[in-house]
Amino acid sequence: MEITTYGDVSREQLAQIGGTGVFVTALRDALLRGEVDFAVHSLKDLPTAQPDDLTLAAVPQREDPRDVLVARDGLTFAQLPAGSRVGTGSPRRMAQLNAYARGHGLDIETVPIRGNIDTRVGYVRSGELDAVVLAAAGLNRIGRIDEVTEFLAVDLVLPAPGQGALAVECAATRVDLAAALAELDDPHTRVAVTAERSLLAALEAGCSAPVGALADLLADGQVVNEMRLRGVVGSPDGSELVQLSTTGPVPTSHNDAMSLGRELAAEMLAKGAAGLMGERAQ
Repeated sequence: MEITTYGDVSREQLAQIGGTGVFVTALRDALLRGEVDFAVHSLKDLPTAQPDDLTLAAVPQREDPRDVLVARDGLTFAQLPAGSRVGTGSPRRMAQLNAYARGHGLDIETVPIRGNIDTRVGYVRSGELDAVVLAAAGLNRIGRIDEVTEFLAVDLVLPAPGQGALAVECAATRVDLAAALAELDDPHTRVAVTAERSLLAALEAGCSAPVGALADLLADGQVVNEMRLRGVVGSPDGSELVQLSTTGPVPTSHNDAMSLGRELAAEMLAKGAAGLMGERAQ
């Protein structure tokens, strides 16, 4: 069943309409009314607080979490000429792109946009914008990854918490269904996104806030034994960034993953992250 959400139809910027929950509330309502058995979300759209009457039954193996550039004439970000206009609907992307441009002497203007992939890429095809920034996962899933002109390194743009991952939800009362859906769960993806979303929650920020986070599982040979969590908060114009990371043992429980995120968030807040987020999303 195809369900249209408020976030799909509104043309307002995410920061103005609140961001948190606008892409998932209609699906959750359908779940609770019994109209659907389970719902599949982009995990980065889920509010960090999980409702008691719903179960996050599975987080399947993650797609590519990176952001990508779709630019005219096959250009990369560093090749964009002076005065180029780059479209994105994300304050997180704006903050990091503007910070990179400042640091590397690039003269670009970030332009807020909304719409689906066709709409956003259409701005480049029509010449209205020189480039747009999108999630690699979205383009991969609809078979349009060949339109990418550059995969943006996570050192340049840290993705949104949970980006590239899906969330499969069902009603908490459907215990047998939740157990069946759990077969789709990828434990490594689950602990990584739990740490990222814990950082987001501890910053008291929503999915429209300028917060990036990525947890990488680090291997020693064939053995995955550590997890590195990176986080960033920035002012929209890129003039200020708080970017920190921490590394620890791979979490063996939900609580361990949550603790890692909270610890890094506390360090970021101590470095001034709260003042860069503007009005916090509740």
